[in-house]
Amino acid sequence: MSKGAIVGIVIAVIVIIIVVWIIGVYNSMVTKQADVTNGWAQVENQYQRRADLIPNLVETVKGAAKQELTVFTEVTALRSQWADAVSAGDRAAEIETAGELDNAISRLLLVAEDYPELKSNENFLELQDQLEGTENRIAVERKRYNDFVNVYNKYIRVWPNNIFAGWFGFVDEEWFEAEEGSDQPPEVEFDIQPIDVE
Repeated sequence: MSKGAIVGIVIAVIVIIIVVWIIGVYNSMVTKQADVTNGWAQVENQYQRRADLIPNLVETVKGAAKQELTVFTEVTALRSQWADAVSAGDRAAEIETAGELDNAISRLLLVAEDYPELKSNENFLELQDQLEGTENRIAVERKRYNDFVNVYNKYIRVWPNNIFAGWFGFVDEEWFEAEEGSDQPPEVEFDIQPIDVE
């Protein structure tokens, strides 16, 4: 075999190895991005479960706490805003609205705890348990989502993957971050004047 043929074979092998490596990097980026998308779908799944529980909880609490109309109105409005963000496919708006809804639900549960007749109501207790369980599931799914985002974002930032990420259009995914002030417990103010709620 001639020296030129050997050099040609070596070059062909090197090119094949590089192409296979680039394909592997691309496929890893696609897989990690799909994990992020799936992680977010699981967060949305738990948000939807919470959104489905909210009307029942609000109606149950309304009967005993009519003067707390503002909390009920806020929870209902935020639930609608969250649904609109999901319909629009706006992940940033979903994250923001979900954080606001977290705070409103905490206030709703605090309002409910102030009414002894609710504490003994079986429907309320069951709904409260389901909602608290859902909040825990949401926290778990948010963490999983952020874990996927962390793995994906690091993968596309390291050299030389960052070069290929730029070529193929892969960009950083958005983190789920707590709202500013969410480390503080929610405040509930009671309006003593009753409001007639039909």
